[in-house]
Amino acid sequence: MGNSTTASEAAVTATTSAVPRVTAGTHGRAKATRRAPGAAGARPRTSGSSHAERVFLVQTAFAELGGSAHGPGEIAEFTGLDDSVVYRILQSGIYQRSFERVDRGLYRLRASAARLAFTALDHRLDGAVSQTVLRGLREATDGGLAFLYMVAPFSGAQRQCVDMEVGDSDLAELSMTPRDVLSVTRSLRTGASGRAILAYLPGVLQQRVLAEPVPDQAGPGVFSDNDDLLASLAEVRDLGCALGYEECMTGWNSCAAPIMWDGAIMGAVLLLKRKSEMPVVPEQVIEATKEAAAELSRHGAAGPTADRA
Repeated sequence: MGNSTTASEAAVTATTSAVPRVTAGTHGRAKATRRAPGAAGARPRTSGSSHAERVFLVQTAFAELGGSAHGPGEIAEFTGLDDSVVYRILQSGIYQRSFERVDRGLYRLRASAARLAFTALDHRLDGAVSQTVLRGLREATDGGLAFLYMVAPFSGAQRQCVDMEVGDSDLAELSMTPRDVLSVTRSLRTGASGRAILAYLPGVLQQRVLAEPVPDQAGPGVFSDNDDLLASLAEVRDLGCALGYEECMTGWNSCAAPIMWDGAIMGAVLLLKRKSEMPVVPEQVIEATKEAAAELSRHGAAGPTADRA
């Protein structure tokens, strides 16, 4: 099906082993049963760091651990902070409306945390910029269809199409429907752009996607086996792009490259061409797609602004 991969089993194991597993503890607390060696955010226990640093560590733990809620003991184990320190930060955070208690001994970030994320992303990418980049990609690939996918704002494990450049044609003329673009390709386990994003998400989010069923409308080249899908993610990280062969739709091949802002995956640029025109993705298309993604990454990354000049 065009989905062969050269990634080693070791790479697959490394991807899956970084997922902390949590079981219910006593008195309603969540307790970590295992902490992966070298897991992001895991540090030797310490109470000597500054208060501000400790607060940021606790906030980061919620994002890295995934799941709906966590107890002080689990967060302490993950961050390396003392249980008492974590507990005091959580209690203070409730008062400051940063955290909320959802059950006895379990906490989560308040929805107001999303306001910080939206503020951070404001003005990062202008529509005129994305159109210029996508138009350039279309020209560089001899009429390929260029799409911009971003991580969906209300789910860290889906994507949505936010811009496209398909020339004078509409989707119907190209034998594509809005459902092809907006429904089937929301899943990160389907298509080159989905895998280009999925490869850089935290392990807990990857596991959520792996638990999803393959969309019924997916193409014959979709990765239906989770082991094959995980191996393909290692290949994406090695190559810096994902190559898709009829993954989303029959008769269409693709190339996608990740968009990274300040080290975080934000989306992907996707280039589609008919299989009859592009039976194998050539180096020219790969480089053009990666350059388009790199350009959008540069525009979104933090840097000097007119206000700070």
